[in-house]
Amino acid sequence: MANTRSAEKRNRQTQKRRTRNVHVRTSVKGAVKKAREAVAQGGDTKQAVAEAARALSKAASKGVLHKNAASRRISRLAKAAAKAAKQQA
Repeated sequence: MANTRSAEKRNRQTQKRRTRNVHVRTSVKGAVKKAREAVAQGGDTKQAVAEAARALSKAASKGVLHKNAASRRISRLAKAAAKAAKQQA
């Protein structure tokens, strides 16, 4: 346990941040999963990928994900969507 008031405050802040980050990460995972399913099934790919990219960018701007990691994941999603669109055409 924390011994000082500042350590107790630090623990409270960490807990708040953790719950916020978990929520953001979970919503990002859901958006990416929807996008991957849309790509695999050939559904509304553009919109799903755009929503996932938006969620990833937001997470990166909030510091939940590293900006390069978010960029890499957006790039891979876009690449998969382009490949799927090319195969359908």
